[in-house]
Amino acid sequence: MHTDDITLEIVCSGGVSFTKELQARIAEAYIGEYASGKSELSINRALELRKQGRRVNLVDLDTVEPFYTLRPIKKMLEEQGLNVIAFSKEDTFGLGETGAMLNPQARWALLNEGDVILDIGYGVYGAQTLNLVEGIDQTPELKVLVVLNASRPLTNSPARIKGYLSELGRVDGIVANTHMGDDTTIDIISAGNQMIIETAREMQIPVKYFAVDKKFEGLMPTEQLNVPVKYIQRYMPMAIW
Repeated sequence: MHTDDITLEIVCSGGVSFTKELQARIAEAYIGEYASGKSELSINRALELRKQGRRVNLVDLDTVEPFYTLRPIKKMLEEQGLNVIAFSKEDTFGLGETGAMLNPQARWALLNEGDVILDIGYGVYGAQTLNLVEGIDQTPELKVLVVLNASRPLTNSPARIKGYLSELGRVDGIVANTHMGDDTTIDIISAGNQMIIETAREMQIPVKYFAVDKKFEGLMPTEQLNVPVKYIQRYMPMAIW
């Protein structure tokens, strides 16, 4: 499936023709370390696409951290028009370790109609989860995006970022999401994101955008605005199981 929009020319009876623009499908997998913000970005991206009138599947593939996932807010997200593929609390209650198994619907999610946003588990183990998803090889439009938070121990220096990215395998782009939760400041964001930009440039990996808490909207320093900024709503504080 091509990643560019397609224009079809349709010829009706009588020789009258018109064109119809077909939206190219979007498929993105978000991966990152603990507290990187990968789940927040998955949610915000899915809702961004939904607001454009697109059909969107938001898929919870996080088998690493079963108590901090999309499951507790599944119903709320579905009420906003998303097709959320994730075990609900009721589905896994009392199942013990089986609650962390891959949802069968998630395994086949790439075959669903519409855009697909995948929330992947942490680190190398999480990246390997992609191998369990059917249709990966037949989904050339899929982009694997790594969410980096320069305030976290595993990614708080250029050397550690390089080591982390090198272990993941396939990386199509980076989302810089430097933060310290409620203690985040503009200085923390700017310093961390600058380090991410410089390291990514050395590794020749594109930085797709900065993700910044919407409370800082309009306050980002202009010298870093050559990278797009997306201001995000925080949903995950509601998602602790």
